[in-house]
Amino acid sequence: NSNFNVKILYFSQNANNAIKTSKYNVFTFLPLNLFEQFQRLANAYFVFLLILQLIPQISSLSWFTTVVPLLLVLSMTLAKDLSDDITRHKNDKQVNNRKVELLINGELKSEKWMNVQVGDIVKLENNEFVTADLLLLSSSEPLNLIYIETAELDGVNCTKASLLCRTLIKYTISILYISGEVRCEPPNNRLDKFTGTLTVGGETFSLDNERILLRGCTLRNSDWCFGLVVFGGPDTKLMQNSGKSIFKRTSIDHLMNFLVMFIFGFLAFMCTILSIGNGIWEYQEGNSFISFLPRADGANASLSAFLTFWSYVIILNTVVPISLYVSVEILRLGNSYFIDWDRKMYHVKSDTPAQARTTTLNEELGQIKYIFSDKTGTLTQNIMTFNRCSINGKSYGKSSKKKVDFSWNSLADPKFCFHDHKLVEVVKSGSPEVQAFFRLLALCHTVMPEEKTEGELFYQAQSPDEGALVTAARNFGFVFRSRTPETISLVEMGVPTTYELLAVLDFNNVRKRMSVIVRNPEGKLTLYCKGADTIIFERLHPLSSKLMEVTTEHLNEYAGEGLRTLALAYKDLDEDKFEEWKKRHHEASTSLEDREAKLDAIYEEIEKDLLLLGASAVEDKLQDGVPQTIEQLAKADIKIWVLTGDKQETAENIGYSCNMLREEMKEIFIVASNTAEELELLRTACMCQTVICCRVTPLQKAQVVELVKKHKKAVTLAIGDGANDVSMIKTAHIGVGISGQEGMQAVLSSDFSFAQFRYLQRLLLVHGRWSYLRMCKFLRYFFYKNFTFTFVHFWYGFFCGFSAQTVYDEWFITLYNLVYTALPVIGLSLFDQDVNDRWSFQYPQLYAPGQLNQYFSKMAFARILLHSCYSSLILFFVPWAAMCDTVRDDGKDIADYQSFALLAQTCLLIAVSVQLGLDTYYWTAVNQFFLWGSLSVYFAVTFTMYSNGMYLIFTSSFPFIGTARNSLNQPNMWLTIFLTTILCILPVVAKRFLFIQLKPAINDKVRHKVRQAKAVPLPPPRKFPQRRISTRRSGYAFSHARGYGDLVTSGRFLRIPVKTRPALFPHTDTPVADSTPQTYRTIFEEAQSP
Repeated sequence: NSNFNVKILYFSQNANNAIKTSKYNVFTFLPLNLFEQFQRLANAYFVFLLILQLIPQISSLSWFTTVVPLLLVLSMTLAKDLSDDITRHKNDKQVNNRKVELLINGELKSEKWMNVQVGDIVKLENNEFVTADLLLLSSSEPLNLIYIETAELDGVNCTKASLLCRTLIKYTISILYISGEVRCEPPNNRLDKFTGTLTVGGETFSLDNERILLRGCTLRNSDWCFGLVVFGGPDTKLMQNSGKSIFKRTSIDHLMNFLVMFIFGFLAFMCTILSIGNGIWEYQEGNSFISFLPRADGANASLSAFLTFWSYVIILNTVVPISLYVSVEILRLGNSYFIDWDRKMYHVKSDTPAQARTTTLNEELGQIKYIFSDKTGTLTQNIMTFNRCSINGKSYGKSSKKKVDFSWNSLADPKFCFHDHKLVEVVKSGSPEVQAFFRLLALCHTVMPEEKTEGELFYQAQSPDEGALVTAARNFGFVFRSRTPETISLVEMGVPTTYELLAVLDFNNVRKRMSVIVRNPEGKLTLYCKGADTIIFERLHPLSSKLMEVTTEHLNEYAGEGLRTLALAYKDLDEDKFEEWKKRHHEASTSLEDREAKLDAIYEEIEKDLLLLGASAVEDKLQDGVPQTIEQLAKADIKIWVLTGDKQETAENIGYSCNMLREEMKEIFIVASNTAEELELLRTACMCQTVICCRVTPLQKAQVVELVKKHKKAVTLAIGDGANDVSMIKTAHIGVGISGQEGMQAVLSSDFSFAQFRYLQRLLLVHGRWSYLRMCKFLRYFFYKNFTFTFVHFWYGFFCGFSAQTVYDEWFITLYNLVYTALPVIGLSLFDQDVNDRWSFQYPQLYAPGQLNQYFSKMAFARILLHSCYSSLILFFVPWAAMCDTVRDDGKDIADYQSFALLAQTCLLIAVSVQLGLDTYYWTAVNQFFLWGSLSVYFAVTFTMYSNGMYLIFTSSFPFIGTARNSLNQPNMWLTIFLTTILCILPVVAKRFLFIQLKPAINDKVRHKVRQAKAVPLPPPRKFPQRRISTRRSGYAFSHARGYGDLVTSGRFLRIPVKTRPALFPHTDTPVADSTPQTYRTIFEEAQSP
């Protein structure tokens, strides 16, 4: 800008504000995607096979048997990756093309976000997102204080203040004509820290986090503000906290990679055996066939063995079928759609369905061992309500279901609800203790009021719980109306009253309390104090000892209900002593050394000998079904860790509210750790039933997840709702985003998303478990049918002189995986379920096998290999023995190669189809159609391809003329098919029978109970929580950071008229969103099934 010359001094490679999350562009998509696909060993292997098939000397199969499936796989993956990247491009474009006003040559011009440069001056208007990390220069409000909402940044849906350097205010009137220099720290991920200096007009001002507006925040209740861009695009603190995108692969994917490598070695072993056999056979018997199978010049047994090795590589390639990867992608996509379509995970109020944003991780949902959860906005609604209170030894707040009518108070908040009519009566009767209680709540705070029209009040609170207490005082007749740096104006029972504000003894994490000193209209000095009960009780006058005992009982009751409690006390002050204290307070507040320590000591002097008024109890509302969900997941042996930026007391309160912490947990202890002790910390944490990590930064959340991933070798899931959870979500094996009021950053970075935490149990215990079960069944069956198919070739090699002749027809080889067995196994993998969703909730222990990898592992693969070897022996030697020296019923010979090939492939297809039927737990019309339809297609194709017509049209391609009609009309053929099928499935049936009788698995037990019940179980009756008494002391549960005491007394705040805000969710609940919590029993209880 020619008029405003600012230099930003820090090293950066990203001067603009554009962000990019896409992987490809128009020119790089095809080559880069194909390069990535051919990095998969299986794809590269099939290209190698294709090259081999083009060599006539070793080609034992036609080229189309490899080209068709390879092109299908590459095309499907290309289409999927293209769709995903187009979505990423759209998201990037939407963000980068947002409009913002820039100050250029003294004029405001609209510009795209992506074109904003470091050093530009940006104008923001009310309710606009902050474009980049900005240094606040000026605003529309007096004294240049503005409000920003940080929900998108830290997940906390409350409003915070940001202000301009006080000494910079004189320059704001000439913002167009000054020049300056900003020196600041390099880009980093510290959301709560900024260090820099601003030099303007020869003066240098220090810059800290209060002067910076971070990208991801939203401007609230200010018409406009100007800011200087200091960090843009990837350098912003929001993007620095996003973490790197990690290509996530499931544990089954990693296992499959190992198995594929093993299969390659096993394939080479089989080919070596057969090539050696060919060499020996050629050396001993080859000369006998030279007359009608002449050798090429220079050919000998060694060369024949070498060429035979590669021929068998082509023939036996079905041990690594390329259709496996196509089927896996279809299976994962289908199970992802089931999550998207699940109406029981649809939230009506916000019109938000569940969404599987990544389609490659479904089965991993069935193997979760650790869940890492954010607190605010994830477990809680971040909505505080004034629930109970104890005043002068009497407890209020739990007497009737009927709401209190506050119509007598014209300034009452219509949204406020309370259910104890006695408290209103006591207030109206003029009880001095009760009125003093609510007077304290109306005076002792740092809330900023806004009044747009007469009587329409809106409170700007630094935290929701502080706003809840002031709102409670407002409804009970003590209305906080306005404030100045020197006064607080109330309306007490309809009478306007102004108090002189003399001092604010602000809150911090060490003091755990705050106090104000005021003078009432009669000139009386009073100190009002509220804070953690343990802190306040230590400072009470002996006259309050009896009241303290009664109040302690009430506090224990409130804490047992999971409420956040505060103790309230006051003290009348002597004028002379206060003046003396005020002088020492001024000296401490202006000290350049140890200012905070000196102020704390001064505060301690006056905050003693307090008189107890009572206690308040605020409910930090949990989301619906959170305790029940945590209980269910715990029964499934899933460990839940809560990672939160809140202080310890707040996290403990939520821990008790959602039943993560319970009274019977006697050894609740706190551990502080550094990097050197991380392994010991991890060992200790993993022995605990519950782990809550407090005061963690976004990056530290990701480091905790990485620590567990690295050392525990367990599958992890992270769930959160704000931008501060993005790193954690990206680091975990599975990332889940809560889409709610706190923005969409977490959702955009997640693998799965939904609106409420309670849906997590359905995602894991139902969809995750089913997906894992289906994937494991799919892999077991797929490897079984292909190994069996391939081993028959291996045994046939010993009977064909190791000549690399195929035992099946080439068309059967081509269509076996693509047509004849493709749909039945996909039907199994999409629809099968051992028990339905109700029984899955009834017995969460069904989830355990997935955590232990019981359904598919290296050992399970070895068993599949042995089973396939046995089946292939039956499928080769039984038909061979049945056809050897056999004649038709008309006396003609039947023992020819084509008839044997037809019989062997028919036996194989029927045997593997019956095996699939035995593996199917849940039959649907689709399964039946796929299974019987595939068998029908096989016989239809076989009779067509072996017909006279096809032979006459394509003589060389269809040589099996008349084989089907001449062979399949013989009774001994069908008897052979029946016998081989029985022999193949007999060991499977016997094993399953014995295991169910002698060593039943968990799902065998539950399936037995299902059969006994013979019906879907009815939901058990709802159990209401019993009253619980707790001796736990809850802490001061207000601000997450230092309060606004300095701001209040300095006058650097605004009185802004209230702006009306439409309802966020106008919808009403319907039965679809009903989330009535269920109670469940363990598998070991002997109670009768419902």
